[in-house]
Amino acid sequence: MFTGIIETLGTVERLEKEGDNLHITIASKLTPELKIDQSVAHNGVCLTVVSLTDTTYTVTAIQETLEKTNIGALKVGQQVNLERAMLLGTRLDGHIVQGHVDQTAECIKIDQKDGSWFFTFTYDSSKNNVTIEKGSITVDGVSLTVVNSKKDQFSVAIIPYTFEHTCFNNYKVGTVVNLEFDVIGKYVARLLELRD
Repeated sequence: MFTGIIETLGTVERLEKEGDNLHITIASKLTPELKIDQSVAHNGVCLTVVSLTDTTYTVTAIQETLEKTNIGALKVGQQVNLERAMLLGTRLDGHIVQGHVDQTAECIKIDQKDGSWFFTFTYDSSKNNVTIEKGSITVDGVSLTVVNSKKDQFSVAIIPYTFEHTCFNNYKVGTVVNLEFDVIGKYVARLLELRD
């Protein structure tokens, strides 16, 4: 379980295919605090640490993860948003995030307004995921509030701190991101679907 509050950025050091799996080696200042079998969210995707060195750690993404997220498109040298699993008994500063990506979206517009940035994303609404105005959404692991909610698109406002400390500063029109929709909203939508 995560909160969507990014701790730091990591840099992809190595990518290695093994069958359908992809081993991803990351350099991060979190590395000395990690242990094998620990869960870490990478752009919002929960992956398990499988090996460690003094400066890097490795996680493995299976084929399903590669098909449903942007993890398979990572390149050596690319930065990723990182968050370790939340600790019970501390403040939940973002929202409840499972680290299970629902689908990807594409950035279609970036506007800078009065010191903040508005990013607009479009997604395939046929997968029955929805956003609501002022609801929660996770974009590449970042807990955000939805603005301008529409059937197949939404926007988020990014403050300077978030822009500087996450991958948002690398996004361009056409960037593909991971989305995790609000877990409570997903359960409500599913219950309504079962009633019909």
